[in-house]
Amino acid sequence: MTVDDSGSGTGADGRVDPHAAESGDDPLALRLEGLILGAERRYTPFQAARSAGVSMELASRFWRAMGFADIGQAKALTEADVLALRRLAGLVEAGLLSEAMAVQVARSTGQTTARLAEWQIDSFLEGLTEPPEPGMTRTEVTYPIIELLLPELEEFLVYVWRRQLAASAGRVIQAADDEEMVDRRLAVGFADLVGFTRLTRRMEEEELGELVEAFETTAADLVAARGGRLVKTLGDEVLYAADDAAVAAEIALRLIETMAGDETMPELRVGIAFGTVTTRMGDVFGTTVNLASRLTSIAPRDAVLVDSAFAEELIRTGEAPASEAEAAEAAAAAEKEGEEPPVYRFALQPMWQRPVRGLGVVEPWLLTRRVSGGGE
Repeated sequence: MTVDDSGSGTGADGRVDPHAAESGDDPLALRLEGLILGAERRYTPFQAARSAGVSMELASRFWRAMGFADIGQAKALTEADVLALRRLAGLVEAGLLSEAMAVQVARSTGQTTARLAEWQIDSFLEGLTEPPEPGMTRTEVTYPIIELLLPELEEFLVYVWRRQLAASAGRVIQAADDEEMVDRRLAVGFADLVGFTRLTRRMEEEELGELVEAFETTAADLVAARGGRLVKTLGDEVLYAADDAAVAAEIALRLIETMAGDETMPELRVGIAFGTVTTRMGDVFGTTVNLASRLTSIAPRDAVLVDSAFAEELIRTGEAPASEAEAAEAAAAAEKEGEEPPVYRFALQPMWQRPVRGLGVVEPWLLTRRVSGGGE
């Protein structure tokens, strides 16, 4: 949003385009922009910053953080843009947010909603806006559809955001102390499709896209249903986290079982680590995350490898025996006392130790479902 010498305007997709003024704005595109934004263009960046009562430098930081390009001296901003600047600046002035935190709020919101908007246009609206009659443009068809869908999608977005906010706040409140609110002990898992690079050479783009979408959808549904949190998807790989090691283990095994039952899906491998994780802007970082990624890369096909800390957590919580010999001893002791033997959901098998670049020597454990001990 800095002032420069470039031309400006808005492209047909509603995004600010510094070069659009050279060829003129499409009237239908402007109508569509006005419909979506709910306001007409009134301000240059300088005027918007002045009306919001913020410096041009801070306004530029906010707008760049939200993912919007510099637009020179174009009159392309609306009353809603001014209000957004005023609100962010007001949170800083009131002491509720530091300036750096306000920029982070702008960046996290911009990045998340940008991806959502791209998906809705590419996958959702594109299928609904095929011109029904020759001579009609896509924009002419899109306008009435967006006019009908916009209020419903807006309300649904706010609903889902509030639900997610409530769930996230609940996790933070349950943290043991203030430090754990940022650096928490979590189970982190990576699930990776085997041989994906080779598939990209053999499959048509449309087929490949359908496969990735099916994998991401299945993984997202399983993670959510079992009480985990999908952190991000990377095409052939998903990253998830869970507060409870048993939850993370159940998700991993369900993923393997589900994918193995689908002939169209490649084989899968999963790696899980347990430990302190730093969370920032919805993502997770740290040695635990790096270890989970390394375990995934060395895991056998259709198998789950976990680190020793994760294995110890399952043993500590009674979800897995330290060994089959220990399980047999516990069962014999219970039978002698006339009690029910302990029931274990998972089994752990120590694997070979190996050096892992940047992490030293790692002792992986093979995680499986214990046939005699549960699962659902």
